[in-house]
Amino acid sequence: MASGTGTVASLWTEVNRCGQNGDFTRALKAVNKILNEVKDDVTALHCKVVCLIQNGGFKEALNVINTHTKTLPSDTIAFEKAYCEYRLNRVENALKTIESASEQSNKLKELYGQVLYRLERYEECQEVYNDLIRNSVDEYEEERKTNLSAVVAAQSTWEKVAPEDLGLPESTYELCYNAACTLIGQGQLTEAMNKLRQAEDLCRRSLAEDSDVTEEEIESELAIIHSQMAYIMQLQGRTEDALQLYNQVIKLKPTDVGLLAVTANNIITINKDQNVFDSKKKVKLTNADGVEYKLARKQLQAIEFNKALLAMYTNQADQCRKLASSLQSQNPGHPRPVLIQVAQLCREKQHSKAIELLQRFSDQHPESASGIKLTMAQLYLTQGHVTKACDILRSIEEFKHKAGMVSALVTMYSHEEDIDSAIDIFSQSIQFYQSEQPGSAAHLALVREAANFKLKYGRKKEAISDLEQLWKQNTNDVHTLAQLISAYSLVDQDKAKSLSKHLPSPDTMSFNVDVDELENSHGATYIRKKAAKVVGENLPSEQGQGDVKKKRKKKKGKLPKNYDPKSTPDPERWLPIRERSYYRGRKKGKKKEQIGKGTQGATSAASAELDASKTASSPPTSPRPGSSNAAAAAAAAPSNMVPPRQQKPAPSTRKKQPQKKKKGGKGGW
Repeated sequence: MASGTGTVASLWTEVNRCGQNGDFTRALKAVNKILNEVKDDVTALHCKVVCLIQNGGFKEALNVINTHTKTLPSDTIAFEKAYCEYRLNRVENALKTIESASEQSNKLKELYGQVLYRLERYEECQEVYNDLIRNSVDEYEEERKTNLSAVVAAQSTWEKVAPEDLGLPESTYELCYNAACTLIGQGQLTEAMNKLRQAEDLCRRSLAEDSDVTEEEIESELAIIHSQMAYIMQLQGRTEDALQLYNQVIKLKPTDVGLLAVTANNIITINKDQNVFDSKKKVKLTNADGVEYKLARKQLQAIEFNKALLAMYTNQADQCRKLASSLQSQNPGHPRPVLIQVAQLCREKQHSKAIELLQRFSDQHPESASGIKLTMAQLYLTQGHVTKACDILRSIEEFKHKAGMVSALVTMYSHEEDIDSAIDIFSQSIQFYQSEQPGSAAHLALVREAANFKLKYGRKKEAISDLEQLWKQNTNDVHTLAQLISAYSLVDQDKAKSLSKHLPSPDTMSFNVDVDELENSHGATYIRKKAAKVVGENLPSEQGQGDVKKKRKKKKGKLPKNYDPKSTPDPERWLPIRERSYYRGRKKGKKKEQIGKGTQGATSAASAELDASKTASSPPTSPRPGSSNAAAAAAAAPSNMVPPRQQKPAPSTRKKQPQKKKKGGKGGW
């Protein structure tokens, strides 16, 4: 028994020595030997749990705690149990363990803040860190301030909460980086970029002090800062610079899977429907193990949305529908999954199904109906159903009386020539502002536009009330008064005359203006022209007048070289040759004898020689009885006839076309 006690004591000495040296593997072996001697030793079990946690064996440590629940008091082991659950991503269980602990130590509060941050309960998390900073003074104060600045940045980015001035320093690059993220959430991009450059400089200087840190390790540490810089460039529209910086971060292959996933996702958003093969490679980085525990809920949501859009851009319709349906089941009230499905249906030319899907979602989720109805109106407009689009837009109560919505509706109704509906839109909006914001700039602007619209379409009687309201607001407005008098002239001339008394007199409207100086000024757009002199009249110039401008002599036109003034020109010379009346077409080649065109073996020349009636020696054919003309013609024929062999063809008036030379290379092949 004494020897056993001595052995346990020596083992405890070894555990203590190994713990101080950080050798928890040997310490764990010594603790196991102690537990072999004393099975239910509370201190040994506690040391075993700590050694397992230090070696990364969170699951084994949690098993030891759960196995010895009766031996290990819950208050004693609460921190270790909650920490194991937190590291195993069982965040909800860790929260329950912490809240069930009777005593809240500082280390338990630190863990409580981390758990609340992971659960995105930022307001409670901020309270925990504020309490820790106020009530604790130790070497971890800077880390607590860094965590607090991260909470403020998350509130500004994800919840759009205006940050409080907590007086946090910016002495380290982590604090400076978190301050930049807060500025990004507020939309102050230029200031955020300057803050990130400051964080980069602090990081380089702090790491350069350690001689063991290589340049690659420094660049790896700066990767998150560079990625945030690229994000600011992307928001500013500098997509080329952002893409270059994103790719540099990807090439470094940082160990932070969350950073890789966000960077790859941002590259995909820049690519959109272009460079889809690069996007397909980058999307694999968003599927790494453990990404879901590194990113905020909205970041993960954005990545999933982009995966569905990428499937749509790569014509993977089934995959797109599958991802969009999954997103809709996970986020039933979010409109974006439905819009992705609608976009896919529109690519497939199924507009009616797309409108049905939008209408169904709008009925089920009226809180998100505004954006959905705007999309429905757009689809109706693309199909040419303007009136239906107007009905949808008028049903959006949130935007019904906005200036942009009123303008769009009036424009569409005017396009459809439905002036009454357009005036009704004006009337409803004016009534709304009359009750909610009477006399405001928006109210008076609507009244002015309504009056101008009615006057434009000849509704002067209806415009009278609007014009009277405007004139009462500003009795010095001469333009409105003139419009009102013009409108009353059709309805009540006496009223028009009485109102005309309020018009200013011509004397008060005249100004001491030098017209010539005004017309000759630099900004004059119209200059009065002097009366031009009559051309062609030879009026005697009076003394004292200036010199008369000499007329320019007209140059004689050039005549052709072969021009003959005695011959009359061809009246059809302006027409193309083919359109002239005397054109007979072009004959190709020489006129050859028509050989072989008749019966076999016969020629036209031979038939002429063999015709006995055409020879001089042949007796004349007997004329018809009683025909004197025929006899005279027969008697005169022998004297005027030329033998066939002595006949010559008439000379052709058309010039012979010169033969064109054959074009080709040398040789003949």
